[in-house]
Amino acid sequence: MHPRVPRPPLPPAFTRLSWSSVLTQFAEQIALVAVPLAAVLLLGADAAGTALLQVAQTLPFLLLAIPFGLLVDRSSPRRLLLLSEALRASTLVAVIVLLALDALRFESLLALGFAGAVGTMGISVAVPAAVPRTVSRDRLVDANRWLELGRSAAFIGGPAVAGAIVSLGGADTAFVVATVACLAALAVLARTDIPARVAAPRTTPWRDIGEGLRFAFSHALLRPMIVTSFVFNVGWFQLQSVFVVYALDRLGMTPATVGAAMAVYGGGMVIGALLAPVLSRRFALGALTMLGPLGGFAAALLMAATLWVPAPAFAFAAYLLFGLGPVLWTIGTTSLRQAVTPVSMIGRVSSVLVVATYGARPVGAALGAVVAAGVGVEACIVLCAGVFAAQLGYVLLSALRRVREIPADPADAAVEATPPDESAGGRTAPSARGSASE
Repeated sequence: MHPRVPRPPLPPAFTRLSWSSVLTQFAEQIALVAVPLAAVLLLGADAAGTALLQVAQTLPFLLLAIPFGLLVDRSSPRRLLLLSEALRASTLVAVIVLLALDALRFESLLALGFAGAVGTMGISVAVPAAVPRTVSRDRLVDANRWLELGRSAAFIGGPAVAGAIVSLGGADTAFVVATVACLAALAVLARTDIPARVAAPRTTPWRDIGEGLRFAFSHALLRPMIVTSFVFNVGWFQLQSVFVVYALDRLGMTPATVGAAMAVYGGGMVIGALLAPVLSRRFALGALTMLGPLGGFAAALLMAATLWVPAPAFAFAAYLLFGLGPVLWTIGTTSLRQAVTPVSMIGRVSSVLVVATYGARPVGAALGAVVAAGVGVEACIVLCAGVFAAQLGYVLLSALRRVREIPADPADAAVEATPPDESAGGRTAPSARGSASE
């Protein structure tokens, strides 16, 4: 038996891109903790105020993601990355200056939070578009695994560091640390060479946006990614909206154990990213992606089991699976999306996924609030399991499950969108030709 030959390192351009992404995610996680803490501790904001901050920090993803995707396709991911990171850094600097002058007001914090979220959204759209420009098609899974590993580490370390900094040095110190991380990311990006695509004839913006939407929703592999991501996040944020109350009242958990359960979610993300290379060698790409929806459904069943057996251990196990499964899904589907989407359209297609993911958050939270208020928290837990069953059932019936590996043909030459009525009846979609089983 021959020993497995180690794969060569990823290109320096991607290495710099991934480090800038880690620094960006770290800064974002610190800011997401520091902003509401500053609002409450320094400005006396109530629950309605912190909820309004959450709206301001998510609204850009719904309003501007698709136009930003068009900007990526028409110009350069590098340019958008630099501008977005600079915008994030400038908003953090503005908060620091206002704090130093004792001039920070809730309205200014709200406006700066919205502006900073515009930068975060730009990065979320531009990074997936930049990856296939910096690595070869056969290394997409490796590249996205490293990005997810960095994101997972930021999700674990960022909030913990932010809480400690606010406790020891105050909210202004947390903003300083976030700004330093943001500026470091900007410096790394400035040294990152991301090839720009060859300029193509332009049409009207609306026509280009419509082209991207039609491609994404008619494609036999992209459509299930969009729908599954939306439904998964509806179920996830429905659970998130009621879990703290449910855990304290029904499971007898303390605030400390509730926080520990949520931290296990980040641990699951790290485990998933570390297991991805082993699992990708043992499973076909489609089967690997199915572990995400399957893990979400198994986690929802574990949470539902606490209705009969109110054991905190079930909640801990559920949060572990909620973290582990989606990372495997993200690594697999992001790599496949980058491979089957023409380079000239990848920004717009990535933006559709951003809208589906972030647009599901207020829908899920609102659904949880309505059901919990009208029927009870227990009914919300049961409905959550139903939502996760729906996303699993849908994706198992899609062409995504049958994909074996990243298609070998160049995306621009080999990919064709498949209308929904042509992918039924057991036919293999043209977009999966050569990579899906019959």
